[in-house]
Amino acid sequence: MSRALRILVAVVVLFGGVMSLSAAENAQLTRGTAVTDPDLLRKLDQDDVLTISRLLWPERNANFPLTNDLLFSWLPQLKDIPPAIDAEFDRYIAQQKATWPTETIGVGEGFDVQLFDRAVLKSPNMRFVLAGIVNRMDRAYVSEESCGEIRLIYRLARFDAGPDGAKTATRLPMTFNLVMKARDARQTDGSGKPVSCAEVARRWLDNGDWRGLIGGGFHPHDAMLDRIETNIQISIAPKSALHDFRSDYLLKVFKYNAATKTFEESTLENQIDRDRILADNDLRREFKSWLLAPENLREFDRGTVLIPERFLARAAVVPTPAGLDASALQPEFGMMQGEGKGEGKEAPVFSDNDVVGALKQAAARGDLQNIRSVAGFQRRLNDVTCAGCHQTRGIGGFHFPGVDWLADKPSNSTIVPASPHFVGDQVRRRDILTAFAADRRPDFSRGFASRPQTRGSAELAGTEYQDGWGAHCSLQDAGSGTRDKSFTSWSCATGLTCQAAAASRRIGMCFIKTR
Repeated sequence: MSRALRILVAVVVLFGGVMSLSAAENAQLTRGTAVTDPDLLRKLDQDDVLTISRLLWPERNANFPLTNDLLFSWLPQLKDIPPAIDAEFDRYIAQQKATWPTETIGVGEGFDVQLFDRAVLKSPNMRFVLAGIVNRMDRAYVSEESCGEIRLIYRLARFDAGPDGAKTATRLPMTFNLVMKARDARQTDGSGKPVSCAEVARRWLDNGDWRGLIGGGFHPHDAMLDRIETNIQISIAPKSALHDFRSDYLLKVFKYNAATKTFEESTLENQIDRDRILADNDLRREFKSWLLAPENLREFDRGTVLIPERFLARAAVVPTPAGLDASALQPEFGMMQGEGKGEGKEAPVFSDNDVVGALKQAAARGDLQNIRSVAGFQRRLNDVTCAGCHQTRGIGGFHFPGVDWLADKPSNSTIVPASPHFVGDQVRRRDILTAFAADRRPDFSRGFASRPQTRGSAELAGTEYQDGWGAHCSLQDAGSGTRDKSFTSWSCATGLTCQAAAASRRIGMCFIKTR
């Protein structure tokens, strides 16, 4: 087992006892599912234990983390990432100029649309720092053999020399997510037996003996690497006469190819390629038929559907804020009846009758947990995508920015490690780990991204993570005098009231009651 992976697993054992008091509330909910303590993350990063270069190049002799000018040139596994990102930037700039021909676009405050500076990916003053470690065994339904995933999340940071020679650090809006398999099917325990998913889960939950949890003599690039996910705030556009304030994020995924030992550009999981589907009548018919098939609709309702690659995109540009109402800012817009012009290539993929009929049959089979209306189907079609989940209650476009351990006095947005969406989902994730640990088949289902599932209601009741300040809630439809059946359980905590935050007649926000 490599030293880096030994430390990664040891972190699982240690983090429960080293959390700072200021992180106590989040620590309780994330215990056994995530490592968020800034002091521990600082140590793992600064000691070059869990840096990107150490994990991808464990045999190197250098004892320092690689800055960006070296990272992408010294590590051949990463060589395809910068040109793929450059190509997306070129496409984005061309599209912006075509859509807003009177607006300027470029790097710096002098432009109407201010671009992320790609030069930082080649800078000797920049590097990625460890922001968090997240257990995602709740995703074992994607690959049961690997028992799910372990995600090491890194945040881009700039290091500048001050007048006294000391270095100051500033985090920049880009994350680099190195996704590893929770186990390798070939790894064995001390007795030579394969390590089970139950054993992996128990050691995360119980802080038990971590020896042999990951590794078994294999280097991480041989067996454990799965993919890299990047998230970049590609631009900021201040409010103008043409549009409201807008911030766009570029999402990319690079799948690891063990044969070539490189990360190759890939599709994003469940990121439907809306424009391509709408433009191709055969593809739209195929997509509708596939999604409404009983076995796929059931998994779609539970949030565990895996949409085939032929329907997916290789990148997503995600605008925020997107609001609560259907609009072109959302990834599925135009696929549901009433969202497009309704004719020719702009006709919807799913009519109301298509959805109502499929849901009625699914209800008769007892297949439905979440989707009970056309509006529920539409919401799931958004939040099952990478882009739709990204738009749900994130912090500055990121659900897990991590605590800023680089700054002496971090800003409010980086004192907490993650969004309410992330923290509120930890109860569900821990339930899945507990089922694994007990050798039971886990329930991998999840509710809508805007609200944690009701199975966590007892632990989350009264908090901002379920029905407290800022939570989404169910409104009475002014047109029908009823509440939409997909959202009737979305209530507010005592002392708060549900009020419309936009034109939506179905979903509102919880606010303090006013006279």
